[in-house]
Amino acid sequence: MVALSKDMKEILAKNKVMPMATASKSGVPNVAPMASIKLVGDDTVWIMDNYMVKTLANLKENPVVALYFYDPDSKRCFQLKGSTEIKTSGPDYEEFRDQVRTKGHKYPAKSLIVIKITDVFECTPGIEAGKKVL
Repeated sequence: MVALSKDMKEILAKNKVMPMATASKSGVPNVAPMASIKLVGDDTVWIMDNYMVKTLANLKENPVVALYFYDPDSKRCFQLKGSTEIKTSGPDYEEFRDQVRTKGHKYPAKSLIVIKITDVFECTPGIEAGKKVL
């Protein structure tokens, strides 16, 4: 099991918007900004689907994602990869849906993307860049 370190979790928490990369079954890439994000434990990230179109289509064909997060103060950055599950009902979906909807009616909270982290890579420029750290 991959478990984010305290340092990684702190950096992730600083990010209000994160780019998430997906790819279709045939390999066509897509990158979109994600803002409704919640770290759940050491190995799971929740993302609420408010406006996903290409991203959601890709996830239905190919459940693998990559997220990038960056700390502007320390200049540290990481990429995490994981497998996803799409939920449109159940206690996890309802809990996060209700949290997201407190931000306003413009957030439809259509589905919950549950990311189980499988790998973490160093992105900070230097000799360790690209190194798998988890």
